[in-house]
Amino acid sequence: MKVRLKGTVGGMVATAATIGLMLVLAGAAFAAGDGHGADSGVLLKDFLYRCLNFAILFGALGYLLAKPLRKGLGERRAKLIETLEKANRARQSAEAKVAEYERKLGDSDREIAELLAHAKEANSRERVSALAEAQAVADTVRKEARQCADREIERARRELRAEAARMAISMAEERLRQEITNEDRARLVTENLQQMESQS
Repeated sequence: MKVRLKGTVGGMVATAATIGLMLVLAGAAFAAGDGHGADSGVLLKDFLYRCLNFAILFGALGYLLAKPLRKGLGERRAKLIETLEKANRARQSAEAKVAEYERKLGDSDREIAELLAHAKEANSRERVSALAEAQAVADTVRKEARQCADREIERARRELRAEAARMAISMAEERLRQEITNEDRARLVTENLQQMESQS
């Protein structure tokens, strides 16, 4: 970002120098083609002073505006990095919770297998009853674990969507701030005042 900014300031200075040189050459051509030796010298001198004033003014503006521009762009970049880091942390947290629920699901499968093994050791009547109970418990545990996992996954998705929406709004606001001109602002204020007058 800083390299681009330095390139932009250097490009502005180069453009100003080019424009100044063109103006000097145009003034020299004008002075040479006029045929009035004394008047053209005065005109050329005046023209050169104006070009020098322009170059100094443009150079001073470039020097004064470069630092605030760099600072503003640096702050914007830091904000975007912070927002992306927050989104990344939220994603990692969601992935950790998903992994935890998957582990719980694996544990529930092991518990189910243990319950079924115990049920096989019981006699026939107890066996049938225990198997049915084990299956019901297994279904309940699976269902609850899956529901918890689904809720956490959905919550993490909502958080990620909300974070992405906040980032998009922030970037859109920043872009609008950069693209809206003073004329647009004045026009919007005028329109709002006219609307308020027509409503009252």
